[in-house]
Amino acid sequence: MKLDWSLGALADGLRCYRRQEFFLAHEHWESVWLKCQEPEKSFLQALILMAAAYHHLQRNNSRGAASMLNKALRRLEPYPAVFESVEVARLREEVEAWLAVLGAHDSTMHLPFPQIRLTSLSI
Repeated sequence: MKLDWSLGALADGLRCYRRQEFFLAHEHWESVWLKCQEPEKSFLQALILMAAAYHHLQRNNSRGAASMLNKALRRLEPYPAVFESVEVARLREEVEAWLAVLGAHDSTMHLPFPQIRLTSLSI
């Protein structure tokens, strides 16, 4: 299954993620994830885990966020720099930066949430 980020639940989830509505993004993407096969299934699962992590962070659960981000990063590791139009290498770098901040327990450091950047279309 080709992931089309311009339509349906994937597009809705991406819009929610970009508005920092992480729980809603998770819900939209999960509806697609349930129908996917590998390798798209594990890739979407990584994005779902990221959304869940930032939802935890919004609820002041940094420990839960770190756990989810570690799981997401492990799922993203096998993917190339770009997969299904998503700039995966850059996304991994941003998640790693968040894990460093969360690991340092430094609440004074604020990073922007990792962006899900698309290469072949702009939404």
